[in-house]
Amino acid sequence: MYYLHRYEGIESMRAEAIRSLLIASRVPKARTMNVPDVLNRSGAFVDSPGSDGTRRLWKLTDTGLQEVRRQLDLPEAEPEIEHDVSTLIKLAVKVSDEDSRDFIEEAIKCLQIGALRAAVVFLWSGAIRTLDQIAWLLGVAKVNAAIQTHDPKAGPLRKVDDFANVKDSVALRAFQDLGILDKGQKATLEEALNLRNRCGHPTSYRPGEKKVSSFIEDVVGIVFQGRLGAKVR
Repeated sequence: MYYLHRYEGIESMRAEAIRSLLIASRVPKARTMNVPDVLNRSGAFVDSPGSDGTRRLWKLTDTGLQEVRRQLDLPEAEPEIEHDVSTLIKLAVKVSDEDSRDFIEEAIKCLQIGALRAAVVFLWSGAIRTLDQIAWLLGVAKVNAAIQTHDPKAGPLRKVDDFANVKDSVALRAFQDLGILDKGQKATLEEALNLRNRCGHPTSYRPGEKKVSSFIEDVVGIVFQGRLGAKVR
């Protein structure tokens, strides 16, 4: 109920639906659990706002939401982060590349527990992987020429995974040369890369929620939405 409230926007549901989700999640003894009885005995943590036909609907109260966060030892909820989690969940299901999707899903998990630095690192990894794939569609000769322009010492790329040997800063400049990014997009992603580097290095730097939210908005807007995102889905 907590998850659906926070990340799917579902405020209330029937006891039968709750049981079905518990079974799908492989919760022990879910099939024989008397869900209505548990809800009736949950006191101030739940409420019944009405019915759906002949069945009662149930929802978590504000007290219930706080209790779930306390039991899971989650940090205080931040509106920006809750919004970003919802945005990334909707994005992940649309990304066809398994590696990119895995990075996004890891970023989601990190956001949900307040691990903001790790979320930045994982989302950037998914974004740069996506840009690598878009570039690769233009042909190996064009990609190598663009990389060599900004790093003459770089070895030739023979497969898309070889981008791992190319500095992200070099790759961004090459992507602009290839017409994948315009000047403004490249500059914005360079700023995002700077944040990723501060978060990925062993320092005492800790970004705030608004900084991370801005990072997510920029990266998702440029890489995963619009004309770029459509090329790899």
